Amino acid sequence: MSRRSLAPGVEVVAVPGRGLAVRTAEGEFLSIRTQNADEEALLARLAGTAAEAGQDDELDRVLRAFEQAGYLTQEPRLPQWPADRRDIRLLGDPVLTEPLAALLRALGAEPRTAEPGSGSTSLDDLCAGDPAAVAWCLDEPVPDGLWEGADRLPERGIAWLRCHREGWQAYVEPLAATAGDVTSAHIRARRLAATPAHRELAAYWDGPRTSGAPVRLSAPAAGLLAALLADDLSRWITGAPDTGSLPARRRLRSVDLRTLTVTEHAVLPVPAVAPAPKQAG
Repeated sequence: MSRRSLAPGVEVVAVPGRGLAVRTAEGEFLSIRTQNADEEALLARLAGTAAEAGQDDELDRVLRAFEQAGYLTQEPRLPQWPADRRDIRLLGDPVLTEPLAALLRALGAEPRTAEPGSGSTSLDDLCAGDPAAVAWCLDEPVPDGLWEGADRLPERGIAWLRCHREGWQAYVEPLAATAGDVTSAHIRARRLAATPAHRELAAYWDGPRTSGAPVRLSAPAAGLLAALLADDLSRWITGAPDTGSLPARRRLRSVDLRTLTVTEHAVLPVPAVAPAPKQAG
């Protein structure tokens, strides 16, 4: 068998009087029937610290069971961030862009943060410098038309991801990487279609809005939103597999900023509306 180690999130523990048990990535404990296999040799192989040395049928039997269950991996570390795709442009409010920039730098990217309110939001200006991705983070609802140019970034081969806040709710929209992916305009249309209060929601977006004491993003809440965006971008740009039950590019996440509860919603692009037929005469 090839040299492998336990997959990330999978661990083995020695249980007094019960032998070995495996804790799966889902948190479930399963007993290991080692029978005549050498437990110390098994643990060394599972840790990736010992290569195969000679034929050991019992040890190979247990290792094959781990492999078939998906508990072994040949790549214990995530792929590295590609050197030619490190340029990431960040726009929006510093309360969100600063923690996002810190996370992206730790992952190997080189984020560039624009000053709040500076520069044009036209498609050509957003593409200036040919970044690998543009992330836009707002600590407020999205003004009508603000993200219209950015929605066309995937057509230029630039990934597009964003988040914004509406009161105590924040929304992390799916990453768009190709011309057929979900845009912010699609999200607005889907949300309006999904609520009987579509007139009220549209009026809320357009403003003006009267409010009392402002909602202030806590550091944990801002960190959570930044982490969700950084993870989506890192997985896409390095080719790492998605997590969760929904594909990242078809998933809208709402975050309750009071409890930091994340809820996922499946979302698809909105088909283009067919032109109205011409009237006879």
